Formats: sequence, C-alpha cells, structure tokens
Amino acid sequence: FASGCRVGARGPLRLRLPSWRAGAEERRSPACRSLAAAAAMPRLSENMLFGMGNPLLDICAVVDKDFLDKYGLKPNDQILAEQKHKELFEELVKKFKVEYHAGGSTQNSVKVAQWMIQSPYKVATFFGCIGTDKFGDILKKKAEEAHVDAHYYEQSEEPTGTCAACITGDNRSLVANLAAANCYKKEKHLDLEKNWKLVEKAKVYYIAGFFLTVSPEAILKVATQASANNKIFSLNLSAPFISQFYKEPMMKVMPYVDILFGNETEAATFAREQGFETEDIREIARKAQALPKVNLKRQRIVVFTQGKDNTIMATETEVRSFPVLISDQSEIVDTNGAGDAFVGGFLSQLVYDRPLTECIRAGHYAASVIIKRSGCTFPEKPDFH
Repeated sequence: FASGCRVGARGPLRLRLPSWRAGAEERRSPACRSLAAAAAMPRLSENMLFGMGNPLLDICAVVDKDFLDKYGLKPNDQILAEQKHKELFEELVKKFKVEYHAGGSTQNSVKVAQWMIQSPYKVATFFGCIGTDKFGDILKKKAEEAHVDAHYYEQSEEPTGTCAACITGDNRSLVANLAAANCYKKEKHLDLEKNWKLVEKAKVYYIAGFFLTVSPEAILKVATQASANNKIFSLNLSAPFISQFYKEPMMKVMPYVDILFGNETEAATFAREQGFETEDIREIARKAQALPKVNLKRQRIVVFTQGKDNTIMATETEVRSFPVLISDQSEIVDTNGAGDAFVGGFLSQLVYDRPLTECIRAGHYAASVIIKRSGCTFPEKPDFH
C-alpha cells in the first residue's frame, strides 16, 4: 500500500530496507525502535477518511420469535422496509423496551474509526441525507459528540431514516426505512465546490454497498476520483440483496474497489450471482480479488468476516485467515454493528498506512468492544495498543 511495500510470504506488507539499514534496525533497542516507529508514523489531519452513506436512527429492541414471524423477518438479515412493515416501527416502540442510537452502516464505521484514532478530531468526514426534524437533530448531535465532520444534505420532503434492529439472542434482523436517506442528491450536495473539496482532501474512502440503492452516480464520482489519484477506495457488500438486486451498479463500481469487505453470507450470495461456482469462502475471496481493476498500482484486497470464525483476507499472492478475539458468550449484548465496527477499526489503522495484519487486529478489537454494548456504541477511549 505504501511505495516500496510488498506482500511477504509469511507476513503482511513489508518494507524493503537496504541491507545496511536492516542490520541497523536489528541492532537498535526495542525502545529506540518504537520511538523511531512513532516518529515515522504519518501525522493525521482533518478529513483524511471519507465516508458516504445512509444516516439512520437505529431503534433497537430485544424481541421474540412471534414478532419476527408476524413481519416475515429472518433472525439474521438486513432488508429494506416494505408496505407490510409499516406498523413494525410503531409496534416495536409500543411493545418492547427500545434504545435509540445514531446508525447507518457507513456512519457507524467512520464513527468507530474516529473513536479508535481519538486525535485529531474530524479525521473522519461523512456525507448523507437527513430530514429537518427531531431525529435529524439527534443524528447531528451524535455525529458532533463522536467528533466526526458530518456534512448532511438536509431536505424537508422526507423524515430522517430509521432502522429497526430486532434482536433475538446473538442474532439481529435489521429493517431499514431509508426515507430521507434515499433523497441524497449528487448535484445538490456532492457536486458543490465546498463539499467536493472535502472529498479531495481524503486519502482513504469507504462506502457501504447499501448506498448503491440511493446514489450509484455519487459513488462512481468518488471512486473514479480516488482511483485517478491513486488513493484507497473501499466498498462493503453490505447485504445479500445488494449483490442480487443491485448487481449492475455494484459491478460498475467494482473495478475501482481497492478493498472489498463483507461477511460470509454476503460473500456466498455474491459468489452465486457472479457465477463463481464455489461455496468455499477462501476461494470466493480469491476470485473476488482477481476481478478486473482500473488502478493497477494497487492490487485489490478482499476481507471477509465470519462472526466468531476466522476472518479471511485475500491479496494478490495469498489467502490468509485470522482468528477473532474470543468473547465470553455471557458478555455478548448485541451483535448489531459488529461488522461496521470491524471496518471502522480496520480503517483507523489504514489511514496511518499500517500493515494489513494490524488493520485486521484493530478491526477484531473494535468488533469485540461493540458486541459487549447495546447498539454501535463504545466507551470513551479505546484500549488498543
């Protein structure tokens, strides 16, 4: 990812040092080496990480199987709300104890990345559309509290989007009513000079696949800009229905994707839709890595999480697996947001140009924190070293 890096046979990206420098490195004490590493670390500045997506207010509740059955929900799924789900949101609030959290997949990830980074504030930028209402005000306040530089496109035709997170045991069924989030207009927001300048300031970009249902043209504009300037553009498969019903816009963006994220269910659906003819997750990752790409200066990286099972990473030369941090089952409160948190942790190290193994380690750490709390929330400071 940095110039002069390669993927080592047994390790992450390794810097090729001249032999005399390598010898000098080995002779230095660990304390000197860590000081040197800190000094060599790139300094972060505002707006280096850019995210764009659907800002939603999450309405979270532990529900029963009857509730899922009534609305035809699978225990572990993400869907867009249809007419039959109209009453679901009201019933959820009336019947169960609910908690409200600022959500939306991309917004969650950039919030977690900013939390992991801590300082400076506003390394993370976020674009999305909200309504001019109470829920919109809550989202603005929550973004500010998280020190994310959120620039919302605000309109009054549709209310701020919501997402019902229906939790049963370790599973969560998400039903998103995009509302205002669906109203994002590239020409009225992204194309404005002051906003586009923020896009150009970034060096790492992340967009969840969910946004393909809203503004594929906005995604393409960001992706092509990143590719042309040899910056890092990352995308998430996000949900099985994206690979199924938004295949065409997704595959238009895919040649610009430097890092592709997803979970095992999304990967399996993607493989079926792409005719990969395999159910082996390592093989799916390898085939996704090899899909056509525009910017050949950066070879694509594919990262698939599998809940409590190993995370899989495919690079140009190898497919590796990484064990997750095992949590005591009794400590798990809510797996909603674990995938978003993983991406946030990953991105928090990527902006520093750290090795991919460190990015994955940070992703696992962030996810392990988030699953012990309700919603995609976190303590004041991370304990990641």
